[in-house]
Amino acid sequence: MRAMGPGSVSSFLKTALDVVYFALYALLAVGGLVLLASLLLSFRPDIIAQSAQFRILREAGLDLGDVVFVLAGGLLYVGGLVAIVTCLRKVFATLTAGDPFHPDNVSRLRLIGFLLAGMELGRMLFRVIFKMIAPNATDNIAGLNPTTWFAVLAVFVLAEVFREGARLRREAELTI
Repeated sequence: MRAMGPGSVSSFLKTALDVVYFALYALLAVGGLVLLASLLLSFRPDIIAQSAQFRILREAGLDLGDVVFVLAGGLLYVGGLVAIVTCLRKVFATLTAGDPFHPDNVSRLRLIGFLLAGMELGRMLFRVIFKMIAPNATDNIAGLNPTTWFAVLAVFVLAEVFREGARLRREAELTI
């Protein structure tokens, strides 16, 4: 099976990214509605004070404000994933077209690297803030993740490889 062009592995992955892209947008829509409902309910906690879900939250050391904070953080994270998948879709579109060293792929890969780094820093900041606002809550978020930072570095290296490939292609086009 071929790696690039129509009917290749890259075209299959582009299709898979399209599905993930629309699923993430659906998740953003549903999450936004849940966040909106949580915000509205936070003004009237007496409405849900007797519900079983609210009792579970209290037993876990959380209140509705904590849930709103977690939902907002989750939506920001999913928004970052949408941006990453959008860039990846464009990269794979050039691969499917048989043009891997398209100059725009360099900036797309760099943006992916910055987004991954920002999302990891945001996750770490989220953890610190969450511990301050909900000290009794169970914290299942890991600390420093070396795998993520390795991925960030790998994406930046790939961006430079693509930059060099685009430069060589440009030089080859100028050669007679």
